[in-house]
Parts: sequence; structure tokens; C-alpha cells
Amino acid sequence: MRSALLIFLIGLFVIPSSATRAEKRVALIVGISRYQQVPQLGNPVRDSEAMAALFKRAGFDVVDNQRDLGVAELRRALRQFSEVSRDADIAVVYYAGHGIEVDGINYLIPADAKLLSDFDLEDETVQLDRVLRSLESAKRLKLIILDACRDNPFAKTIKRTLASRSIGRGLAEVEPIGADMLIAFAAKAGAVASDGDAENSPFATALLNHLTEPGLDLRIALGRVRDDVLKLTGHRQEPFVYGSLGGNTMALVPQQARPVDPDAEARVDYELAAQVGTNEAWDSFLARHNTGMLAELARAQSAKLSNAQRLREKADDARRQAEVQAAEKIAEIRRQIEERSAREMAEVKRKLSEQTKQDLEETRRQLEDNARKQLEEARRQIEVAQQQADAARQQIEDAKRQAIAEARRQVEEAKQAAKIASLAPNPSIPSEPQQPPAQMDPADVARLLQAHLKRVGCNSGGADGNWDDGSRNALKLFNKYAHTSFGVQVASLDALDAVRARTDRICPLVCGKGQRVDGDRCVEIGCGSGFFLNSNGACEKRPRAAEQREHRSRVAPSGGGRCFSFQGRSYCE
Repeated sequence: MRSALLIFLIGLFVIPSSATRAEKRVALIVGISRYQQVPQLGNPVRDSEAMAALFKRAGFDVVDNQRDLGVAELRRALRQFSEVSRDADIAVVYYAGHGIEVDGINYLIPADAKLLSDFDLEDETVQLDRVLRSLESAKRLKLIILDACRDNPFAKTIKRTLASRSIGRGLAEVEPIGADMLIAFAAKAGAVASDGDAENSPFATALLNHLTEPGLDLRIALGRVRDDVLKLTGHRQEPFVYGSLGGNTMALVPQQARPVDPDAEARVDYELAAQVGTNEAWDSFLARHNTGMLAELARAQSAKLSNAQRLREKADDARRQAEVQAAEKIAEIRRQIEERSAREMAEVKRKLSEQTKQDLEETRRQLEDNARKQLEEARRQIEVAQQQADAARQQIEDAKRQAIAEARRQVEEAKQAAKIASLAPNPSIPSEPQQPPAQMDPADVARLLQAHLKRVGCNSGGADGNWDDGSRNALKLFNKYAHTSFGVQVASLDALDAVRARTDRICPLVCGKGQRVDGDRCVEIGCGSGFFLNSNGACEKRPRAAEQREHRSRVAPSGGGRCFSFQGRSYCE
């Protein structure tokens, strides 16, 4: 039953991803390492593979991973991606490889570029503006990430057709062509980025750590990337971002929505019914919640209590029958003894000899011995019947405590299952409005705590949910005798759990003046004739003079005498 409850509760929190997917996210990943005319780069292909895997884990609908493209293949990939991103909400292009800036224009260099002169740029490279145009149709976010600011060997060998033509170091500053577009450079304009000696470049390493954190705004994520790169390169390389976004949070991966627990109210009612632990409480719960796993558990608990009640009634019947049978047997034995004694006494009377008297005495002793044995046997049978009845009552109490403890344990396990399910990561689930977790009302916590304090003998007031001075004093008494230190200003769940775990009386029974302890209650102290209840709450013998004065007061005339007071009473002569 316990495992079935856990499966049921966990199943409540499973929300199909296909029903909650609201955005289309696409990415084009390009990594060029094998340049044909200049030395190859080590990291771009590895960086592109890692970034493609990152976007796939983040749940992107399309992740197109391209490696070592020539100029025609690169242009075709951008043209195809422009069609893919047309109806997308978020579109991302990541490029790792060589780039060059000439006269303020940025170019991406494919694997087959030769670039013998600056006249070849239009034919053998792809302008960055073409990449920007491929994202124009995206609806919410257009993101371009360029890890292309490396020390470019083409810049040293390319011939200038015009002496005034400028070939810069790194890439030039760029302005986005539309709204909601960001362009992230591995290094700021005019600076060179490091390819790195590790598995990935410093820029790619930082992107892998922060870019797809669920719910993290993209601007904050890129700021953390900048901080990591500065740290990894000893402040020699500073990434830079161009463009701007609006005031709303823009995250590549939406914050995971916390699941809503539809049975929160039912679980609170179930716990309250478990605290009361009666068939009436379970019937009240089932009147409000008659379906589901908790309803089945409530029916099982009610059945256990009913079975325990039947066992108790059966044990009481057995005890009563045993008592009746024992009484009847004792009466029968006494009747038989009397009849036998009468017969034998009649026989004795007929015999007057000494021998007859001796025989009579011996017979009498035998009769007494037999009667004593039979009476002892009857008493033993009564004790056995009483022990059986006591054992049956103990079994009933044990069954009831076990049922209540099991109900509490099931509620606690349901809470733990709900917490595990609510904390389980699921990056494929996009953003939904967050709803706060269900919490117990403070008045309910106060009412439960008051009831349990009264159960353990620390609260003489009612359980009305009003946490007043009487309730705070009751919790102080519990802290004193249970050796705990819970705060008394408000009713807390920690205090409720601690008090609820106690099964016996904690606070001693304190009776008022003029009362005494009788079992688990206080009764009035009564004094006999000639005694009175003194100020210490004990019976004290009344002084003789006071008795005489009291007697005289009863017979004194109605007027003409002197009056005085004694022991709180008025007396007149």
C-alpha cells in the first residue's frame, strides 16, 4: 500500500512536455578547424560539438551542427537556417573559426578560403551581415555568438588592392539590424581571443557553464561568461556584447514550473482525521473526499478501527460469559457442599458412638479440603478469564495505536514524495506561471497544537486556533517537562510534530485548592464530621471550643447576643 501511494502521488506531478511546450527554439552551430591554406585550429570543432550537445540538452527543437564548411556550404547553411528560423521564437547562431575585419566590415572565413588579395573577400568569405539577416524572422530573440576573434594568419598575407584599405586586428564593432538581437564577441572590438590549450576555448568553456541555466536572463548569463573568461585568461581577454533587449526576462531555457499538487487540501484533511483517529473522523473525511488513493487509505483506516471495536466487544462478551460461568460454578459447588453436609450430618446424628464421631470429623475435614480446592480452582478460572479479557483490551489498544501511527507515517511519506517530485529537474518543460506550494493555515497549526497539548495534559483550554496567552503558557509547560525549547509566540509545525509524537501525559496533573488527584482527574476533598478543610487544602479536626461555639450558635436566640467570626463563619451568642 505504501509503494502504491508513492506511485500515485508522483504521478500527479508528471506533466507531459508536449502539452506545455509553447516556444520554438532553433540553433545553427558552425565550427571550422581544418583550414586548407593556413594552419588548422584545434578547438573550433570541439567547441561546436560541445555547444550542439548543450542546446540539445536544453530542449531546442532544431540543432543544426555543421563542421569545416566551404564558402558555398556556409552560405547554403545560412540560407536554410533563415527558413527554419522564420517561425521560431528564439534563433541562435554559434560560429567558431577565423574571422577578419576589413574597412569596418566583418567577414567569416570558410575552410576553403585562399584570400590572396582583399578583392577575393566577396567571393571567398561570408559577411557577418548575412548571418544577421538569416535571423531577422525570429520572433522574440535573435542571438549570434562569435568565437572568431583569433589571431588571423590571413590578415598577414592578404594583399591590398588599395593602399588606403584597412585590415584590422580582430573584429570590428557591429550594430544589430533589428530589435531583440544580441551579438556576443569572444573579445571586444579590435582585440584577439585565445584558442586555448584545454579541451575547449575559454569563451566556449564559460558559455557551456552559464548559457542555458534555466530561468537565467541572457544578459546576466553573458555577464557571467565575461567574468569567467577574464579570470581564465588573466584579464587578457574580455568578451563583449552588442545590441539590447527589453525589460522582460529573456532566458534561452525557461524556468521549470513547480508542479501543482491537486490533493493538498485532501492531505491536510487526511492528517486531521488521522489525528482524531475515530470512525466518525474518517467518515467526515470520506464525505468530502470520496475518491482517490487517500480515500482508499481512509476506508482502510476506518475498517481497522471497526475491526478493533468488534474485537473489543467480543473480548467484553467473553469476559462477561466467564464471570457468569464462574459465579454459577461457585454457586453450584456451594449447593453441593451444603447438600452433602446435610446428608452426612443426618447420618452422624444416627451414630452416637465415638467411632462414628471420629468418622464424622474425618469426613468433615475431607469435605473442607475438597471445598477449598474447588473454590481455589474457581478463583483460578476467574483470574484466567480476567487475564484473557485484559489481553484482548491490550490488543485493541495496540491495534488502534498502530493504525494511527501508520496513518501518520503514510502522510509523512506522501509529503516527502511531493517534495522529491517538486525538486526533480526537467529542463524540457518550458516556463509556466509559478504557483506557490500549498501550506497549512496558521490557524490549523494552532488548533492541532492546542489539541495535542491538551492530550498530553499541558493545556486546559479549548482547541479554537486562537493562539493566546493560555496556549503560550501550555507550550511553556511542555518545554519544561519534555525538555524542549520551542518558541511559544506562534504555533510552529516543529512544535506540532514534537507534541504529536508524545503518546503519554507530559505535564503533571495539578489540582486547585480544596481538590485532590483521583486517577486522571481532580475531585473535591470531603471532610468527615468534626473536621474542616483548612487553608492548605487538608482536613483538620475542629477545635472543641469551636465545636461548642458552633453548637451554641445553632441554639442561640435570634437576637440580643454578641456575634463574632471564626474560621470564616459568623457566630452569635
